[in-house]
Parts: sequence; C-alpha cells; structure tokens
Amino acid sequence: MLRRIIEASVRNRFLVLVFGLIIAAGGIVAMRQTPLEAIPDLSDVQVIVRTDYAGQAPQIVEDQVTYPIASEMLKVPGARTVRGYSFFGTSFVYVIFDDGTDLYWARSRVLEYLSAIRGRLPEQAEPSLGPDATGLGWVYQYVLLDTTGTRSLADLRAYQDWYLRYQLTAVPGVSEVATVGGYEQVYEVTVDPVKLRGYGVPVTRVMEAIRASNQDVGAMVLELAEREYMIRGLGYLQGIEDIEKVVVGATDHGTPIRVADVATVRLAPDVRRGVADLNGQGDVVGGIVVMRYGENALATIERVKAKIAEIEPGLPEGLVIKPVYDRSDLIHRAINTLKVKLLEESLVVALVTMLFLVHVRSALVAILTLPLGILMAFIAMRFLGIGADIMSLGGIAIAIGAMIDAAIVMIENMHKHLERAIDEKRARAAEQGLTLPGDQEGGGDVLHTRLLTPAERWSVVVRASKEVGPALFFSLLIITVSFLPVFSLEAQEGRLFKPLAWTKTLAMASASLLSVTMVPVTMGLFIRGRIHREHTNPVNRLLVSVYRPVLEWVLRFRWPVIAAATAALILTVLPLRRLGSEFMPPLNEGTILYMPTTLPGVSVASVRKTLQVQDSILATFPEVESVFGKAGRATTATDPAPLSMFETTIVLKPEDEWRPGMTYEKLIDEMDRELRLAGVTNSWTMPIKGRIDMLATGIRTPVGIKIFGPDLEELERLATEVEAAVKMVPGTRSAVGERVVSGSYLDIDIDRDEAARYGLNVQTIQMVIASAVGGMSITRTVEGRERYSVRVRYPQELRDQPEKLAEILVPVGPRSQAMADMVNPATMTGVDAAQG
Repeated sequence: MLRRIIEASVRNRFLVLVFGLIIAAGGIVAMRQTPLEAIPDLSDVQVIVRTDYAGQAPQIVEDQVTYPIASEMLKVPGARTVRGYSFFGTSFVYVIFDDGTDLYWARSRVLEYLSAIRGRLPEQAEPSLGPDATGLGWVYQYVLLDTTGTRSLADLRAYQDWYLRYQLTAVPGVSEVATVGGYEQVYEVTVDPVKLRGYGVPVTRVMEAIRASNQDVGAMVLELAEREYMIRGLGYLQGIEDIEKVVVGATDHGTPIRVADVATVRLAPDVRRGVADLNGQGDVVGGIVVMRYGENALATIERVKAKIAEIEPGLPEGLVIKPVYDRSDLIHRAINTLKVKLLEESLVVALVTMLFLVHVRSALVAILTLPLGILMAFIAMRFLGIGADIMSLGGIAIAIGAMIDAAIVMIENMHKHLERAIDEKRARAAEQGLTLPGDQEGGGDVLHTRLLTPAERWSVVVRASKEVGPALFFSLLIITVSFLPVFSLEAQEGRLFKPLAWTKTLAMASASLLSVTMVPVTMGLFIRGRIHREHTNPVNRLLVSVYRPVLEWVLRFRWPVIAAATAALILTVLPLRRLGSEFMPPLNEGTILYMPTTLPGVSVASVRKTLQVQDSILATFPEVESVFGKAGRATTATDPAPLSMFETTIVLKPEDEWRPGMTYEKLIDEMDRELRLAGVTNSWTMPIKGRIDMLATGIRTPVGIKIFGPDLEELERLATEVEAAVKMVPGTRSAVGERVVSGSYLDIDIDRDEAARYGLNVQTIQMVIASAVGGMSITRTVEGRERYSVRVRYPQELRDQPEKLAEILVPVGPRSQAMADMVNPATMTGVDAAQG
C-alpha cells in the first residue's frame, strides 16, 4: 500500500505540491492563532466561592459562612477537594474538580448548590462566584502613579476602582481587574451617644433613616404638550451635606432631628486588608489583570497594553500607568529561544546534507519538508486545543532529529540510485559504441542527471523511494508509539507532559506521511545536476577509514564489548542514586517572587512599614529593575492571602547588565542575607512556579508537611516542632510553620438576665456592637459611576480601649441606661482566634 502511495504521489506530483501549499498556508494560520504561554497551565479546574461578611471576625466567618458552604460543596458532582479559608470579613471556599471537568459546567453546579444553601447563611453575608480564572491568570500588573503629587491615595483608588478598572475589564480575554493598595473611601457617620440619649433616638433609628433616605424611584410617565415625560423621585445621597440633612426623628415640639444634630459626617478610609508599595517609596495603588481560563495569554496581554496606550492620552493630568509585571516578556523569551533552536537545527541539517553529499539542492528537500511537517503539527494542535508553550514546542524540537532522518536517508538513497542508473546507461551505450549526449565532461567521479531523460529520472525517484520509504514510515511510527505511555499520566504530571507528547507525536506522524508523499516529489524536483560519488568526498573517506576498523574490531571481540557495555550500565546506578529529582525543571522567569511570612495578627501599620523596608533594600541591588510589593490580598477571589503574607514581585534586568560573575542563585543568596528581619521568614520562588505550588497543595512552598487533628492549639505546637526540625535538613534555606491562629479576640459577654430586665434581646445589643463599634455598612451612595459605603460608628475615643467598650450605651426607649449593667469589663477576655 505504501509503495502505491509513493507511485501515486510521483504520478500526481502537481496535486501533491498544491496540497503542500494548502497545508503550509493552513499551518501558518493555525500557528498565528495558537494560544501562546510560557508553560502549560498546571492548575486544577476550580471554582471559588467568595463571601463578604463585613466586619466579622474570622471565627464567626468560619462558623457561620465557611463551614456551611464548604460542607455543602462536598456534595457537588466531580468535586475532588474542598478548601475553606476564613479571614476578617471574608470567606473563600475553593472547590477543586476532577481532571477533564468542564469549567463552566463546574461553575453552574457550584452555583446550583450555593443557591440551595443561601437561606442558611447570615442575611448580611453576600456569596458570589470568583472569576473564571486561576491564580496563574495574573498575567499583567501595574501601578497608578501621580506625578503632580496633588492626589491622595484615596483619589487614586477611586479612579482605579470606578474608571480604569472597567476599561481594562472590557478587554477580550480579561476575566477581572483586581485592585490592591490605597484607601477605599467611605462616609463615616460618627454619632454622639450623649446627644442620642438627649434626643431619645437609638442608633438603630439613625441607621434606618439613612438607609431609607438613599434611593430613587420611578412613577410611570406623564404626557405634557404631546410629549412623554418619565417621572422620577430623586433621593440618592450625593455627599456629606445630603447625609447630614437626613431626618432621624422629631422633638416633642415638632422640630426635626437631623443626622447633623446627633452625629458628624466625614469621608474616612475603610478597613484595609491589602497594602502595596513600589520600590520602597511608599504606598501605591495597583491593578492586577486576571486572564480568563483557557485564553491566549500573549494575545490578552497585548490587547491590555493596546488598551492602556489608547486610554493614556485621556488620563487626568499627572496620572501615569506603570507596568510592574508583564508575562509577555517571559513568553517572548521562551518562544524565541525555541525558534532559534528550531532554526539552528534546520541549518545544521542543511549543512550536514551539503557536507556529505556535496549537493546544495539536495538540502532543499530536507529544508522544505521539515517546516511543512511542523506546520502540519500546528494544524492538529489547533484542532486539539493545544497551546504553544515551552513544553509543546519542546516536543517539536525533540522530534526534529527523527523527522529529518527520513528525508536524509531517502536523499542519500536517491543519490545511490542515480549513480547506478547513470552507470548502467553508460555501460549500455559503451557496449553499442555510443557516447551519451551531454557526457563530454563525463569523468567517472562526477555524474550529471541530464544523462537521464525526465521519465528515467522520475523512475529512479520511484525505485529509490519504494526501497526505503515503507521502512522509514514504519520506523517513524514506532518512535511515535514510544511516547504513548506519557498519555496515561494524570493530574499535574499529565498537564505538564501531555502537550510535549502530543506535539512530538503529531510532528512524527506528519513526518511519516510526508516521507511517502512530499519527499519523493521534492527529490524529483531538486536532486538534479552534478552528482558526486561518495568516495570523492574527503570527509566521507576520513570517517569511513575510522569507522571501518572500529567496526571490524568490535565484531571480532564482541563478547568483551558486550561485557564492557554491561559493566558501564551497572556503574550508572551509583550516580543515578545520588542524582536529585524534581517534578518540573527550573524555569528562569526573569522575575523573582519574594514571599516572606510573619506572625498572624500583625497590624496594617506594621505590615506597611515592613513592606517598605523590604522593598527599599531590594531596590538597591543593581540587577533589579523594579520592586512591587503587596501585603494582604487584592480584591479578587484568586488571592486568599492574609495580611501577614507578603508577595513582592522583583523584575530583573537582562543578564548582560548584571555584575560580573553574578548568577541567579548567588543573587537570591545575597538578597536573603540582606533581608534578615526580626519576625519575618523568607521564601524565594518565581511568580508562575510559586502560584503553581500554591494551587496544587494549598501551601506556599514546593515542599510542605501537613498535620491533621482536631485540636488547633496542639496542631500549632506540632507545627512549631516540625519547623525547628526541618530547618536542620541540608539544603533548606528557610522553614516556617503555619500558625493556625489569625489574631486575638476581645469577647463581649452579654448578661442575658440583665438584658431582660431592660426589655432588650441579644440581637438589639449586638446590633449596637456591630454598628457603633464595628461600623456596619448600611447603604451605598450613588455618585455617577462611583459608589461609596455609608457606615455609622461611635467616636474613636469611645471604642479604642476595652474599658470604654463596656460603657457603650444601649438606648431602651425614652430613657437610656449605660451598658455597664449588662457588659461587665471583667467578662471581656482576650482569646486566640482560630483561623478556619
């Protein structure tokens, strides 16, 4: 059958060439449309449920939100792992699905089960699905700078949240744009408890009045003068003055009591759960572009940068968008490295062909069929949804050596058959006493294909191809089949190595097909002109003179040779046992991710100071281009980071600008020595690698030890012991035991008997605690595009000490009674809060 295919290809060579051109055009289109990434996305199919429960402590979030949702998610079909994280005011539940699960099917199932549990969650809890992305979707990060120095961090945050973020979110391929750093503004209504008591107005009435005074309504339409007017009742709060004018009651004489009579209204910063810094110069406002799952990373980044370039002329004067992380640099470097290697391999093949056959046009057969086989592989990759990355392109690079073998063997065999055909024709002519036309230069060592007619030459092509073509076809298929076990890999191993196996298999299959179709046709087109005999090439004579004696000696002493080879094989066991192993080869991303941790419960001010010190030290290294530090979490469900967790992205300069003798490992060691800060444990990785580790294991390092048990205090004690033990392991740069404690609580214990004497229930008292102390958000203003929360609180001086909290007033009708009767300072105890 293969011989018939060869004959048909030569007979219909025009159609074969047209087919080759169509394949080349389709391959170029497929190659341009293939998603480009640095490495395969090794993350699992996951759906994130983020629930905001404003102002609530981690233990309350764990008990009332995280645990109910996580336990319900265990029922979701295909869910393999469910992880829950409880932080101050926020809950994250990660649902990890089996391999092969469709992401959007998984999201619909999670949403279905989430709707079933919605009624069992607190009324103030607001669950929502995270973006259709993973932690690896952080492809671009930037900061918003004010060169004029006239804008505050709150102004920059407002512009990022309500203007810039929406423009970038609309870019195709972007799932969301998260904000980190700066101050989020809120309207803070600071009530005076004395005035509330004097007017007989409870704080809950102030909250209800503000909430009721912030809405627009519609009232159908009205026809006037043959025109239709839509009726609106305008009632949105537009600023401080509108809030101050809200009526909360009236005196006995009918005089209205406004918010301004019992409280002070001002703009204040909201509670910060994330801090950002640039080069150690202080707080900045940053943005994180999160790519949608399965999108083309390079194309998405280019579209984002094009959008930024489009909107930059329209930015307010003095505002500058500065990139601090751009994965496209890594993608370009990875792709360019492989492109150079592919080009080098192609040139080497051409040079070897010309060197040994002394025939330039013969090299064109290999040069043309090699890229055609690669383009055929790209067409198949596009249909199979395989992206171009360092692994998939590496598979093509591995296959090139075997792909080119078929063309070289067939070219050499064609030369041999041409020699025989010309010699036979000369011999027949000599027997008849004739001289072949055009054989005047006719030396014995240089042959010319014009001695053969076109029909004779194409007949030689068929004979030469049929002689070795089928064997080469099956040999390539055997090499292709050798990679089939790789397809049995699962989980991260499968996601990492399957693209390589696919592309190598596709490239080899393409080469097999071309060896019996395109190669015979191109040999007939290009192998013509002067043909040199093998022995006329001095390189061939030299190599044969060396090879033949060695071959004869090996065949003569075959048993000693086999014994020596066996001994060498056995000896390889010794270095193999000492050889280290790692799941993925190290990939120098050109960017360092510095991820130190500190003890939980640290304040925002302390985190901000530590972050600035770290970044300022790192920025002094001459190899560093920029340092973007983040502590805490950004406004995205893909970043469940506590405030004690730092993530500093260090962008390095090109290596030719580094100090002489400096390497990546030396640079890390030097940075590690300079950043020995009290209470901070260093950890060094790279952005993609670090996020792969966190997504795969739920911890921040590639090697970790998980300890399970019911007692959190005992788990923390054991983690501390393990930390001390593993620090002594050779090769360990740093080790840190995760503290399950996220802070300290000040518990307010309500005396239910005393509360009953005043006609109060627990909910009424807790409402006062949540609003007056915590500053519960009661509504949001609508100011054009911008939206700001409004919260009611007691003055700072009445809630900054435990003793003062015991004196918070709970109004009970026309007269008020101090809360000291119900909340005894002796019952307010500091306790450790367990993080879920």
